[in-house]
Amino acid sequence: MSKKLLKSGVIVSFMTFLSRILGLIRDVVVANMLGAGAAADVFLVANKIPNFLRRLFAEGAFAQAFIPVLSEVKGEGDEAHLRLFIAKVSGTLGVIVTIVTILGVLGSPVVAAIFGAGWFVDYINDGPHGDKFEPFALMLKITFPYLFFVSLTGLSGAILNTLNKFAVAAFTPVLLNVAIISCALYLSPYFDNPEFALAWGVFIGGLMQLMFQIPFLYRAGVLVKPQWAWSDPKVRKVRMLMIPALFGVSVSQINLLIDTMIATTLMTGSVSWLYYSDRLLEFPLGLFGIAIATVILPTLSKQYVSKDRQSFSNSMEWGIKVVCLLGAPAAAGLFVLAEPMLLTIFYGGAFTSEDATMASYSLMAYSTGLLSFMLVKVLAPGFYSRQDLKTPVRFGIYCMVANIFFNIALAIPYGYVGLAIATAMSATMNATLLYVQLHRLGVFQITANTLVFLLKVLIGCVVMVLVIKHFNSDIAVWRSMDTLSKALELAKLILSGFFSFVVTLLLVGVRVSSFVGTHKVR
Repeated sequence: MSKKLLKSGVIVSFMTFLSRILGLIRDVVVANMLGAGAAADVFLVANKIPNFLRRLFAEGAFAQAFIPVLSEVKGEGDEAHLRLFIAKVSGTLGVIVTIVTILGVLGSPVVAAIFGAGWFVDYINDGPHGDKFEPFALMLKITFPYLFFVSLTGLSGAILNTLNKFAVAAFTPVLLNVAIISCALYLSPYFDNPEFALAWGVFIGGLMQLMFQIPFLYRAGVLVKPQWAWSDPKVRKVRMLMIPALFGVSVSQINLLIDTMIATTLMTGSVSWLYYSDRLLEFPLGLFGIAIATVILPTLSKQYVSKDRQSFSNSMEWGIKVVCLLGAPAAAGLFVLAEPMLLTIFYGGAFTSEDATMASYSLMAYSTGLLSFMLVKVLAPGFYSRQDLKTPVRFGIYCMVANIFFNIALAIPYGYVGLAIATAMSATMNATLLYVQLHRLGVFQITANTLVFLLKVLIGCVVMVLVIKHFNSDIAVWRSMDTLSKALELAKLILSGFFSFVVTLLLVGVRVSSFVGTHKVR
C-alpha cells in the first residue's frame, strides 16, 4: 500500500509543483505590476475570497465529505447506482452554488463590507482608506462567480481522485494561473486600473478549470445529467458531513481570511505583505501537505469500509512521517531564507526592497506553523474517512476562537506580524487536538520507531540551518545583487541545505525503505 500511496503522492506533487511554479510566476507579475500599494491590497483581498473558497471546496470540506460517501457507494459495485449518486450530488450542489453565486454578485457591497471591514468603516467615515471600498465591491462582482466554477470543479476532481485519476485534478489549478498571467500581460493595457484585468483572469481561469475536467469525466463514464435530490439519503449524508467540515478541515484557511479582514484595518501594505509571505508558505503546503492529504483520504476511506484497522493506522503513520520529512526542513528553510527568497522572487517594478523586508517578518512568523498546517491535512482525514466530522469541527471552532484572541493580543503590539504569529499558533493547537483525540479513540498512535524517525529529521534540520547560515551573505549584499546573481545564490543555499539534510539523515540511519513497502523505520 505504501508504494501505491507514494506513487500517487509523487504524481499529485509533480502536477501541484507545476501549478505552484506558475502561481509564483503569477505573483511575480502581480507584484511587479501593483507592488504593495492600495491597488494591490484591493485585488489581493478580492482574490483572497475565491481562493479561500477554492481551498474550502476543491481541497477541503466538499472533498472530505463527498469522497467517503462516494467510496462507500463505489464499494457496492453497482455502476448504475454510482452514476445516479453522482447525478444527484452534482444537481443538488449545482443549484445551491448557483443561488449563492447570484446572491454574492448582487450583494457584493455587503460581502465587501464584511471582508473589508476596515475599508468600509473608513468609507462611511471619510477615513484614509475609504477609497479602497468601492473598487473592492465592484471587483467582487467579477471574482465571486469563481465560487460556482470551483465548486463543480471540486466535485469533478473528487470523483476523479476516487477513481485514482489524481493527475487531472492536481493539474487543473495550472489553468487559473495561466489565465491570470495572460490577462495581466495582454488584457491589463486596456484598463485604466490594471487590477481589474487580473480580476477577469480569476473569472476566466475558473471557467477553464471546469471545462478542462469534463472530457475526463466523460471518458471515465461518470459524466451524467444532474438531478435535484435534496432529500436523497446519500445526498443528505454528504450535506450533513459537508456543513460542519467547512469549519473543521479549513480552520487554517479561515484563520488566514480573518487575518486579511483584520489587516484591512492596519496600515496600507499589510494585506499585501501577508499575501506575499503566505504565497511562499503555500508552495510547500500545496506541494507536500495537500498532495499527501489528497491521496491518503480515499485510501483511508476504503480501509475503514473494509474494517482494516491495522492498514488504516499504517497509512496514517506513513502520512505523518512523509509530512514531517518534507515539512520540517521546508519550514526551517523558509525561516532562515525569508528575506532572500522575497528579494529574489518578487523584487522589481512596484515591489521594493522595503516590501521584501516587511513581508519577510510575516513569512518567518507563518513558517513556524507550516508543519502544523501540513499535519492537519493528514490528521483531519483520519476523522473524515470514518465519517466523524463532529470532533474536528469542535476543535476547529476552538481554534478559530483562540485565533481571534491571539489576533487581538498580538496585532496591537506587532501589527500584521502578530496576525501571522496568531495563525501559526492556532494551527499548532489544531494539529495537537486532532492527534490527541485520535490517540484517545485508539484510532492512531505514533509508534516509538516514528518518534525516533522524527528526532532524526530534527537533527537533519539543525544541520541544514547551520550550513545555510554559514554560507549565507549579509542582507545588504543581497540587496546589491542583480536578479540572476540572487537566483544563483539562493539556489546554492537551497541545494547546500538540501544535501546537508539528506546526508545527515543517511548518516543517522534513515532509508528510503522507511516509506516504500513497509512502515518500519530502519
